[in-house]
Amino acid sequence: MTFGGPVSGSFISQRLRLHYVDWGNPEAPPLLLLHGGRDHCRNWDWVAADLARDWHVIAPDLRGHGDSGWSPDGNYAMAAFVYDLAQLIHQKDMAPLSIIAHSLGGNIALRYAGLYPDKVAKLIAIEGLGPSPKMLAERGVRDPAERMRNWITEQRDLSRRLPKRYAVIGEALARMQAENKHLNAEQARHLTVHGMLQNEDGSWSWKFDNYVRSFSGVDIPYADLEKLWSAITCPTLLVYGAESWASNPETDGRLKHFNTATVSSYERAGHWVHHDRTADFIAEARGFLTS
Repeated sequence: MTFGGPVSGSFISQRLRLHYVDWGNPEAPPLLLLHGGRDHCRNWDWVAADLARDWHVIAPDLRGHGDSGWSPDGNYAMAAFVYDLAQLIHQKDMAPLSIIAHSLGGNIALRYAGLYPDKVAKLIAIEGLGPSPKMLAERGVRDPAERMRNWITEQRDLSRRLPKRYAVIGEALARMQAENKHLNAEQARHLTVHGMLQNEDGSWSWKFDNYVRSFSGVDIPYADLEKLWSAITCPTLLVYGAESWASNPETDGRLKHFNTATVSSYERAGHWVHHDRTADFIAEARGFLTS
């Protein structure tokens, strides 16, 4: 296989068939690219096309996203996402590997790196730590029973929610452009086309399962998540956009839980730094991965 473009493949995790694209160059060091929530593996195409010259790049679709299978019970717990990542790395014999991950994907990758520190050589997480301590405090401290009740309510609401249908793909393109003002026309169209499927009546819908909008009511305590961060031993780069909603861990105190992490902040960038400052991000990623 050459590295001229992505080739689709699949693997099985918890009886789900999950999709990935392989950019070839199999003799090179392995590099996994993990997308964020309600996104898809082809959002990495600009980054992957460049890095595939020197790395064996694989980019999966998370369960419930892109061309991967949907969880039959509509439950998208973090433990399931981490298991899927562990299965892909195990089945494809990729460890030790480097990982670049965004948002939800970054959260998953950071947990995996804390669980299996010997399997990750380098890690770049773009806004992957989740809500800051301040944001969590503003939401209010809820006991486990209340969190579970809220999750049940969310699930019931989502069970009544049908996938939105767009008469023409241009309507979805406008939605994509409104979501991120930094996207140019080519980027927005690429992300939209690869993120949609056409329905039988000719309309268009996003590929992701609506149930991915609801996070499980059960997760590890926040203190345990901090312990996982502190267990990471590989060099780690935490990337943030200055115009994003996300809080920079260097200023909110979360960086203290990492032993090997540094923070990189980008001006003129929001939540999708790898789209907003693509060339600069690729240059920094290359330098970090080869240092």
